[in-house]
Parts: sequence; C-alpha cells; structure tokens
Amino acid sequence: MEDYKMSQLKSWVTLSRIPFHTVGILPLILGVVIAWSEGFALRWDVIILSIVAVILIMLVTYYGGEYFDYETDSINTSYNKFSGGTRALFSKVVPRRHVLIATYVCLVLTIAIGIIIQFYCHTGVYTIPLGAFGLLCGYFYTGKPIQWAYHGVGEVLIGICYGWLPVNTAYYLLTGEFALIPTLVSIPIVISIFLVILINEFPDYDSDRLSSKKNLVVRFGQSKMGTIYAILLPLCFPAMVAGLLYSGCGALTLLSLMLIPLIVWNVTVMKRKGYRGDNALEGICARTIFANWMISGFSIIEVVPKFRTGC
Repeated sequence: MEDYKMSQLKSWVTLSRIPFHTVGILPLILGVVIAWSEGFALRWDVIILSIVAVILIMLVTYYGGEYFDYETDSINTSYNKFSGGTRALFSKVVPRRHVLIATYVCLVLTIAIGIIIQFYCHTGVYTIPLGAFGLLCGYFYTGKPIQWAYHGVGEVLIGICYGWLPVNTAYYLLTGEFALIPTLVSIPIVISIFLVILINEFPDYDSDRLSSKKNLVVRFGQSKMGTIYAILLPLCFPAMVAGLLYSGCGALTLLSLMLIPLIVWNVTVMKRKGYRGDNALEGICARTIFANWMISGFSIIEVVPKFRTGC
C-alpha cells in the first residue's frame, strides 16, 4: 500500500511539472522588481497570493493538457523530455478523471484568490480581468470546446500569458497602473516562451498531424517553422538590452552576454536541420527553455541595482 501511495505521489509530482513553474513565476517576480525599483512598496500579501495564483493557473494548464491531450499523446512515439506530455497517466496509477477533477479544483481556487486580491487587498479594477484572461487561456489551451493549441493560436497566447501578462500584472498589482517599461522588458520573454512552445511541437509533429492538432508546425511544416525559430531567437538579446536600457538601468551586467553563445548554438543547429535528429532536437528544446530562464533571471538581476544605485 505504501509503495502504491508513493507511486501516486510521484505521478502527481510529474503531472504538476514543478520545474516548469519557473517560466511563470520568474516573469511575475520581474514585474515586482520593476515596481520596487521605481519606489513602490512591496506588498507581500499581494505578492504571495499572486505567486500562488500563477502556480494554480499553470496547474490548470498542465493538468488540462494531460487530460485533453491524452489520445494525442497515446499515439506519440517520438516525444522527448520536453514534449508529448508527461506520460504519467499511461501508468494508470492516477485515474484520468482525477486529473480533470484537479484541473477544476485549481480553477476554482484561482478564482477565489483573484477575488481576495482585488476586493480584500484592494489592488485595482483590472485585477480579476487580468487573472481571468490568463486562466481562460490556460484552461482552453487544450480544453474543449475551444482548444487553442489545436488551431494555431495557442503558441501566441502562451507567449502573452507567460511573458507580457505576469510581468505587467505584478507591476499593476503593486502600482495600480500600467506602464511602458514592464511591456518592453517582457518582449524577449514573450518571444522566448513562444519559441519554447514552438520547438516542443517538432517532436510531436506526426502524432499531432494524425490527431488533427493543427498547431503552427503542423500548419506550416517543420522547415518553415525552423526558419521562423532561427529568425526570432536572435531577436531576444537586442530586445532584452533595449528594454533594460529604456528602463533607465544602463549598467548592464556581463550576465546578459551569456545568452549569445546559446542563441548562436541553437540557430546553427536549426539551420543545419538539426530538428530532424531526436538527440539534437531534444538539446534544442532544453536550451530554448534555458534561454527563457536566463532572460527572466538576468532581467531581474539587472533591474535590482537600479533601486540601489539609481542607474
């Protein structure tokens, strides 16, 4: 019995994709740091509740994806560590319907937290609309009847919801207003997370095509989307630098330069059609999400000195 419970726990941890929560939390922290660097107070009740809400929205997205993509994932034989779902449901340790129940539980909890943040913490009239947009995009990414991921718009919405939305929402919750700086700083995050989703579709191409999942790679093919990837990834660095310079912090750290070798590496592999090889493709997937982490993390580190030194 203990072994079974341990197996269930491991399955739920796998289904929750805990390491990938960082792609939502880091941009949120960036928005907090931008507001703080401008002299606004850190409201820890709002910050903590917001982090919990972001985690819950991601769980809605991840759990919903496991449930609604079950048939597509079941015929996928070319998946890697970053695509094709977690595969946890195929062990039958966690019943599929329990994952759907967990999706709705997280959804309800997110709504409750949104109400608390707006009406108890008095954060502004756009609090719930911002949260609702993220929640609806997350649930309907694979959830019926909309299923954004099946119609070629899911990648763009993920870019917005994991890039622009958390940075600007965090800034808004602490300041009560919107500003240009959070949007500019979020642009390279938008691009990089869009590319994370795009490249993760490459290994799933055959199964997605067979299941009529018409995402961008299925619609336009790997070759064209490979070119798009190779064009957009290099734009992350100048977009990052431009956003930080506009924010008023000209003393960029050397950390930003660490992004360049990774970009060159991935673009070179993509131009050589590396996405056609399983090992090379998995490496591209890994480095793309690492690039997203680097952009968010380095931006946070580079904005902090603005508060201390007035750069």
